[in-house]
Formats: sequence, structure tokens, C-alpha cells
Amino acid sequence: MKKLMMALSLLLLAAGPAAAQEPLVPLPQRDPCEVPGYLLVGDAMLDEVAKAVKDRRELKILVLGTGSSALGGAGKAYPSRLEEALKRRFPEITVNIVTEAKSRLKAADMVENIEKLLLDRKPDLVVWQTGTVDAMRGVDPDEFRHTLDEGIDAIHEAGADAVLMNMQYSPRTESMIQSGAYADTMRVVARDREIPLFDRLEIMRYWNDNGNFDLSTGTRDSAMAQKVHDCIGRALASLIIEASHLDHVKANPTQ
Repeated sequence: MKKLMMALSLLLLAAGPAAAQEPLVPLPQRDPCEVPGYLLVGDAMLDEVAKAVKDRRELKILVLGTGSSALGGAGKAYPSRLEEALKRRFPEITVNIVTEAKSRLKAADMVENIEKLLLDRKPDLVVWQTGTVDAMRGVDPDEFRHTLDEGIDAIHEAGADAVLMNMQYSPRTESMIQSGAYADTMRVVARDREIPLFDRLEIMRYWNDNGNFDLSTGTRDSAMAQKVHDCIGRALASLIIEASHLDHVKANPTQ
């Protein structure tokens, strides 16, 4: 036994220096904002966005939302992060994003004032985030769909493109808020009206299930909330660029 232990000790001593000389290769870090292509890429086009960028070298976006479109502190919520992402991608294009977000508004409440907002803001694109309050209040899904159609009609009549954005995902509230029917309605409306859907519900579910973010902490982790909003803004920018084919537009017109 003593001979065996001595042999093992000698073997470990011999292996030690060699092992110490092996370089440590760091593991590649995963981008927490990564989103699978199937959740972002679709067939719907944003023609008005493409036209505004190509012809006027500017882009005006109206974000129409509720409380989840806002976050404490200037520049932290996803509309600001979206603006930053677009400006970084197209530094020679004027990007202006205005947010109209109020808590506890159903889709029907937003539609009541949408024509005035469109007239005042004259956007090229409206990002319409809705569905959560309708789900919480149990609005009839058919009525919800009718309201979405009405709002999209108003947006298109004003000469703007539309992107629908559905509700957030939270493991803590998933069983309390029956949002599935409303999320499905938004997917059907987006498909039938041939407009992009930013499927925030499934994107955030993907982040949670794959360990990018622990969304069970909810609003208790303000730093994580900022990161999630940043990721949403970046992902939304990717969707807009893809749907308007802006990847083929040169950022600098003199190039």
C-alpha cells in the first residue's frame, strides 16, 4: 500500500507542472439579448418606414403603450433603448421616438385618442403595445380583436406602419393572468393584416427558460429590469430593420 501511495504521489507531482502549463481557454459568453430568428423574422413589411428613411433620412416612431412601456429613470425603458439602437445603426438618420404610455389602459381606451395622436405626432411607425389590461379585465376576445382592427385601420389611414407588441412574460403571474387567448388574437390579427408582431411574451419566456434572465424576481430587481428593457429595445430595432429592409440602406448617404 505504501508503495502504491508513493507511486500515486509521484504521478501527481509529475502531472502538476504540465497541467499548470496548459492555457485556460475562457468559455464564450452568451449574449443575454439573443433571440431566435423564428421569434423575430417574418414576411410582413414596413414600407412606410423604408420610404421615410430612404427619402427623408428620418424616422418618426410613436410608441403607444401602458405601464410596461415605461421604467423609472430617463433613457432606461425599451422605447429609449430602441431609439439608441437605431441611431447607433444609422448615425446619419434622424430618429425620433415619442412614447404615449399610461397605466391601466385597455386597447379600446387607446383607440379613443389614437386619431388625435396620429394627427399631432405624424409618425412613420406606430409600435402598439397592448393586451395585458384586456387580459386582466377579461375583455371579450372578439371585442379585443375588433378594437385591434379599428386601431390598425386608423394607423394605416394616417399613412403609418404598425407593429403590434403583446404582453410581458412573468412566471409569477402566468397562472393569475390568462393572457394566452389575447396573445393568440394578436398573432392572428398581425398575420391577417400582414403587419409585424413583436412577440414579447414568447421572447421573454425564451429568455427565462434558457437562463438569460430570472424573470421570477419581477420588479424587485431593478438592474435586471433595465437589462430586459435594453434587450427588448435592441430586439425591436432588429425587427424594424429586417421588416423594412433597412440593412440595404447605407447609413451615410455620401458613401
